[in-house]
Amino acid sequence: RLGGVTQVISPVGSGLLVHNRLTHSLKVAQVARAIAERLTADPAQRDLVDKLGGCDPDVVEAAALAHDLGHPPFGHLGERVLDRLARQRLGLADGFEGNAQSYRIVTSTEIRGAATTGLDLTAAVRAAMLKYPWTRLDHPDPHPRHLRPAPRGAAAPPDDPDSGSVKFGAYSTELADLRQARAPFEGRIAPWQQTVEASVMDTADDIAYAIHDVEDFYRVGVLQQGTVAAELMAWQREGGHLRAVTDAALAGAARRPGSAIEALRRQLHRKDAWIADDDAFAAAVEHVREELVDGLLALPFDGSIEAEQYVARFSARWTTRLVDAITVTAAPDVRSGHVLLARAQWHEVQVLKFVHHRFVLARPDLALHQRGQARLLGTLVESLWEWLLDPEEESRLPRRLPDLVELAEAELHPRTPDRISRARGRAIVDFVAQLTDGQAAAMLDVLSGRSGALWTDAFVL
Repeated sequence: RLGGVTQVISPVGSGLLVHNRLTHSLKVAQVARAIAERLTADPAQRDLVDKLGGCDPDVVEAAALAHDLGHPPFGHLGERVLDRLARQRLGLADGFEGNAQSYRIVTSTEIRGAATTGLDLTAAVRAAMLKYPWTRLDHPDPHPRHLRPAPRGAAAPPDDPDSGSVKFGAYSTELADLRQARAPFEGRIAPWQQTVEASVMDTADDIAYAIHDVEDFYRVGVLQQGTVAAELMAWQREGGHLRAVTDAALAGAARRPGSAIEALRRQLHRKDAWIADDDAFAAAVEHVREELVDGLLALPFDGSIEAEQYVARFSARWTTRLVDAITVTAAPDVRSGHVLLARAQWHEVQVLKFVHHRFVLARPDLALHQRGQARLLGTLVESLWEWLLDPEEESRLPRRLPDLVELAEAELHPRTPDRISRARGRAIVDFVAQLTDGQAAAMLDVLSGRSGALWTDAFVL
């Protein structure tokens, strides 16, 4: 399924050879295993890792392969849309979160072999999947969103402070399983802190995201040498002046070259003062400029063997550089994990991710497609909700949907208010989240009467 789910651009209909959630997960697993093997091969770091609970390369690789299983159609956009619909339309306080959905899949909704529910994974693998080892609202106590500063992802959205954490690792229905998976680490790491194996997976995810998304959009011609050079070099020339500009004036000149990356520098100081450093930031801008402006982007991608080798060398060089910069700490900052990049490489990753955000995610043409995808998901959820509530259609529902309703109902306490309604809402979320981009679009076409095909293999009912 993940082969048909968006990483940044939907693999359906674009005609572009870019990473999808499956290829991303495979690369995260490769990087995560390389980090784990490096840590266990170093006697000094291995002793500390063992005290913190250990780091098994097999566990890390398995968690990395599973970490994106819960991503819905259309990637992070789909995640935001489903969360809004789940909370505001379907009455689910937990809403939707991709990491929590991944955990729900491996513990509840996916079935393999003799297990009645879930995949029967070890506690170590399940704990290693918990990038955000808390629920949205209640666990642990005190909840990490109340810490100052809060761990990454734990803060509540400013426009809805009562809704709980933006990111979390499990729904309340999987809380008992989360506790059981985390039990062996009690007393070794803080309740809101990742296990070492989860921290390795999280760091590998960051590395793969930073490198391979840049690679993708170089291949398809979206990343252009001129625009990237203008932004980075303007900041290098005018950094002193830009630092003296007020936040309001900087926001007003957001389209001026150099302003956006100056805004990034300030954001890093606000959010991550524990590691943000102006000298390291300037060095990172220079290194990324050399690698991109003078390196990768200087040769337009033409699909030749030479161009493919050029991209491969770029990715390999960066992966090695970042994996070699991994360290372990016994007492990490609240916004860090036990496994982290050295200061210099941490800043380089932030600048690489900035390039992707600034020159890809902020494009109006991408926003146009995403607004259409958001509307598609919203209409699909509404159509399924109407179908599920129709008493005359009960026997003709997609076979998986009543099964998911039964599972969700069994998870709720018999005295739960609106138990049936909540179970139906969770079932619809589970059902939509298991679709590929293409299946979601095809299903809505049929439900909307736009498709004349009666029998189709675009989705299974």
